[in-house]
Amino acid sequence: MKVRLTAHSENWARMFEEEAAVLRRISGENVVTFEHFGSTAVPGLPAKPVIDMMCIVQSIEQIDACNEEMAALGYDVAGEWGIPGRRLFRKGGDNRTHHIHAYEVGNLQISRHLVVRDYLRAHPEEVERYGQLKETLAQRWDDTRDYSLAKKPFVQALEQRALRWDQETRAQNATAQANE
Repeated sequence: MKVRLTAHSENWARMFEEEAAVLRRISGENVVTFEHFGSTAVPGLPAKPVIDMMCIVQSIEQIDACNEEMAALGYDVAGEWGIPGRRLFRKGGDNRTHHIHAYEVGNLQISRHLVVRDYLRAHPEEVERYGQLKETLAQRWDDTRDYSLAKKPFVQALEQRALRWDQETRAQNATAQANE
């Protein structure tokens, strides 16, 4: 699939909310929450215009029971797609608009994704660095597979910085609460 990198759009938050409302009707009470994550969830960050949504559920098996309804909405049902415990749904074919990543409460992948999002939102200098890298790589690579592989070392290092930041922030908050 061809890389389609675009400037950040305020519409992405609206697209997330609209799709979450549709999906909540399908999944019902099984849904604990929806989270917007990935590059489209970070103001100022260029991104492939595909809304990454996390659907945190009480039962992953109940999500499997929604496969026909998801397909009827135009989603490709991809199963775990390399991450145990996840269910991936992709909408839009070659012009994808949404990726739904469903995880059961407690899955370790949940916090990993959200910490990176929150770290980027709190560190505009990282958004600038990451955005510049993405622009450079999008000019060099046409295919999303090559593009993703090329940015992987940066993303892995970014994730480590985000996890350290999260641990430090939690420790500071715990100390502040203990001193109150």
